[in-house]
Amino acid sequence: MEDNKNTASNLPLQGARGQHVVILTGAGISAESGLKTFRDSDGLWDGYDIEEVATPQGWKRNPALVQEFYNMRRKSVIEAKPNAAHFALARLEEKYKVTIITQNIDDLHERAGSTDVVHLHGVITLSQSSKNPNLTYPIKGWELGMDEVCELGSPLRPHVVWFGEAVPMIETAMNICDQADIFILVGSSLAVYPAAGLVGYVRNEVTKYIIDPKIPPVYNISGLVKIEEKATIGVPKLVDELLNDPK
Repeated sequence: MEDNKNTASNLPLQGARGQHVVILTGAGISAESGLKTFRDSDGLWDGYDIEEVATPQGWKRNPALVQEFYNMRRKSVIEAKPNAAHFALARLEEKYKVTIITQNIDDLHERAGSTDVVHLHGVITLSQSSKNPNLTYPIKGWELGMDEVCELGSPLRPHVVWFGEAVPMIETAMNICDQADIFILVGSSLAVYPAAGLVGYVRNEVTKYIIDPKIPPVYNISGLVKIEEKATIGVPKLVDELLNDPK
């Protein structure tokens, strides 16, 4: 395995206009916009038990509690603003074909200007039918009421993939990773599957940049370049280098 540690100003670059840059982002990039990471080591999220608010079983037991929890998360997302890392990734579209695959349920990438974003775990600013997850609806403001129903008459729930549910976009993400000419991983601990396995679908010859202040353990991955910086520092520097590369 090639295992390099670099500053973003001294990187082995492989970039040419029109190449496909695929970026996988995790909670670390949104944390710098003030959004809390999905869970801590104690299994709690802002004082809530994850089993009670982020599983289908929790929804069945106490849908009002789940709705309240995601209403507060949605309010935080609406109040948050994209940071320098989000804006830098959007700038990559000046030279490259760019696809962002995100584990995050916020819309900060879109608000920063990125035009091709695949949400693995849903989007919190949308609701979905409790009967048919393919029926989704925009939410006005930050509150989704228990009295709101879909066209089938079932209660609307957050458009979020909960623990124990299938990840419908994972196969699409696998195919996108297989097409990457450059791969960038930002702010992910690589602890949540199946998303954590996506790096394994990137071809061996492709350079893979990992940006995080605490690089997660990655084994048997070739072409790896580690940038031990927080997203708002490492991403803009890497993007500047890629955009200024004369290829």
